[in-house]
Amino acid sequence: MTCKTLLLSVTALLISGCGQHSGDMRGSQPVDLAARAQQIAETSIIVDTHVDVPYRLNKIPADISSATEDGDFDYPRAIAGGLNAPFMSIYTPAELESEGRSKETADSLITLVEEIVENSPDKFAIARSVDDIKQQFESGLMSLPMGMENGSPIEGDLANLQHFYDRGIRYITLTHSLSNLISDSSYDENRQWNGLSEFGVRVVKEMNRLGIMVDVSHVSDDAFWQIVDLSEAPVIASHSSARHFTPGFERNMSDEMILALARNGGLIQINFGSTFLTRESRDYGDARSAARKDYLAEHPELKEDQIYLSYAKTYADEHGPFPFASLDDVLDHFDHVVRLVGVDHVGIGSDFDGVGDSLPTGLKDVSQYPNLIRGLLERGYSESDIRKLLGENLLRVWQAVEDHADATSSST
Repeated sequence: MTCKTLLLSVTALLISGCGQHSGDMRGSQPVDLAARAQQIAETSIIVDTHVDVPYRLNKIPADISSATEDGDFDYPRAIAGGLNAPFMSIYTPAELESEGRSKETADSLITLVEEIVENSPDKFAIARSVDDIKQQFESGLMSLPMGMENGSPIEGDLANLQHFYDRGIRYITLTHSLSNLISDSSYDENRQWNGLSEFGVRVVKEMNRLGIMVDVSHVSDDAFWQIVDLSEAPVIASHSSARHFTPGFERNMSDEMILALARNGGLIQINFGSTFLTRESRDYGDARSAARKDYLAEHPELKEDQIYLSYAKTYADEHGPFPFASLDDVLDHFDHVVRLVGVDHVGIGSDFDGVGDSLPTGLKDVSQYPNLIRGLLERGYSESDIRKLLGENLLRVWQAVEDHADATSSST
């Protein structure tokens, strides 16, 4: 018995009590569904396209090969949840672009991921291809593919795309909270490019050529439409949810955008953050963000990341507790996308370690993917469709991007 199988078996009963029907364990169905969900988690390749471990560890170092007190991810919890391929988010804060520190920050975080693997080669391995994921799964290793959140480390030089590809980056979120040299941001009122810049157009084409997935999470709507028209390879939204449930929240995707993404052959990876899932959580989060912005204006000596968590507590003391989304809310987003475009165009982009304390009940860390699987079973999803949502869809899209790059290089 492998270490992974042993840990999964030991934790199956504990996790079975975390689902939405955990209060009634007398009947046979909940127990059977929990066991079936655990079995699916144990035997599937679960790919989560957005886990913010590197930036978390850069701020507060920890040994994630063992159990940690903080954060949403460590190896024991990931094994318990059946996670096989968490994309390590190489996140660069938007303000670093103007300081000229984006590339060095991204390089340092990639080095941090490499050190995780070097220190625990019996547990982790860098994954640079779909074949790597499959081979590492068979070997019992946890794959650590990497995606870059924010394209600012490219620093206006296409040669840096090759540099980051060589270092293992396999998707790039073109922008983040501010418009950058590539694209306008959904969070930034400054729409300096009205979508993509001229350099951004070249970036998308070069990403297609190299075999780097283009990630439209965080880009403005105008940029999205330009990207899906421009990209010759399928496009992903690595950690976004459905705007249907959060009207006016541009960071999520509208139904029309989801339909276009599917026509492109791509997929949307559902973000688990409560503010991405329900209008109630979104409204509370918007009000809290505005209050935090005012507080920072009154205290210019502070930076947002210094007070992000502490201010949430301060705000809750004055305005009441945060209205967490539920597991059912997460499932509603999956259902909505499946009704729109089918089961082949949606997957998991949790944003674990990236959305602070806003994770929904039942999906608080990487040990709880079986709760999601159990919920899908309860809603009538087949095992084959669940495996698509867990990782097969993402691997198919990634393979298509690889194949396009191979075809492009062989024709030149």
